[in-house]
This record gives sequence, C-alpha cells and structure tokens, in this order.
Amino acid sequence: MENLFNNIAEAVLDGDINETQRLTEEAVEKDATAKEILNQGLLKGMNEVGVLFKQGELFVPEVLVSAKAMDTGMQVIKPLIKEGDIKKSGKCLFATVKGDLHDIGKKLVSMMLEGAGYEVIDLGVDTSPEKIVEAVKEHQPDILGMSAMLTTTMANMNDTIKALEENGLADKVKIMVGGAPVSPNYAENIGANYSSDAHSAVELANKLMV
Repeated sequence: MENLFNNIAEAVLDGDINETQRLTEEAVEKDATAKEILNQGLLKGMNEVGVLFKQGELFVPEVLVSAKAMDTGMQVIKPLIKEGDIKKSGKCLFATVKGDLHDIGKKLVSMMLEGAGYEVIDLGVDTSPEKIVEAVKEHQPDILGMSAMLTTTMANMNDTIKALEENGLADKVKIMVGGAPVSPNYAENIGANYSSDAHSAVELANKLMV
C-alpha cells in the first residue's frame, strides 16, 4: 500500500490529473482510509510541490496543475470522509482588496492552504472593507488573508483593518497580507503578518495557529 500512496504523491507532483484519479480510486478499492490516502498520498505530493515552488524549481502554472490533480483525488475520497475523521488545520478567509482585480496569487495561496488541510473561503476580487467585515462576522475565520497587486490598492488593506477594529473584530482574527507591492514593513505598520509567496503563507498560517 505504501507504494501506492507514493505513486499518488508522485502523480500530484507531476500534475497528472487522470493518474491521480485512477490511483486514488485504486487505493479506495483496496480499502485504504480517506485519511491515509490524504495524508500519505495527496498531501505528501502537494507538500513536495510547495517545497519545489519555494526553491524556484516549479512555477505558478505547474503548481496550479498539481493543485487541480490533488483536488481530483479529493473528490474521489470525499464520500468516505466522516465527520471528525480529518481534522482541519483552521479556517481562512481570503480576498483581493477593493479596486484590485488580480487573483492568481490569492488562488495559489488558497490552493496551498487547502492542500495543508485548511478550510478556505474565497471572497474573490475587488472586495470592499464592508464585505470583508460582514464575512468575518458570518464565517468567524481563524485567519483573514488579503492580497493587493497594486500600490494604489494596497491602502485598502489598512482601511479594512480599521473597519475590523471599529467593529470589534480585529483581535478575533489573525491577519495575513501579501502581493507584489506589499513589504514586511508595511504589514507591520498596519498590524498584519506578511508572507512573500504561497509556500511562506502556509508556514505563516501554521505559526499563527499555534
């Protein structure tokens, strides 16, 4: 069975969607549990993708294909997952801030976090502070992630944090920010946590959840 799990991990790493599905179905037929398939196969492969991405050996398009392969495997095992079977790492709410329509980076971070066991709610792009505040009230996430790719929209991160403070929510959620113009210094100034790329975002989320 260990070989089969390794092959699933390899298929995810290769971004081979059909092979990931076939091998995951084979593991189910051989009575592997959803937890085993997830942890020893699908997640193992996605974690390796994250490492190679950070080292610059894989690029965004390849990571997106691997994430799609993993998701295909997840669809196979979903019916087998019982309540409490697989512990979620935490709940994350993600948004690209108001005025900004960029979404590849945010999608990548969301996929990497889902691969690391987080529940991710994506509010999409051009998201106003008011909409983010309402979503924090509704979903009560552990982490709020905000993305901006333009210097002109970056200030909306600060506006959103102020809106959270005004609604008494700022201390109820950990805040992560990222995007091309965002710096560690800027994040610190607005009371947020900075991550430079998708792999670092997973490491940061894990630290924030401790």
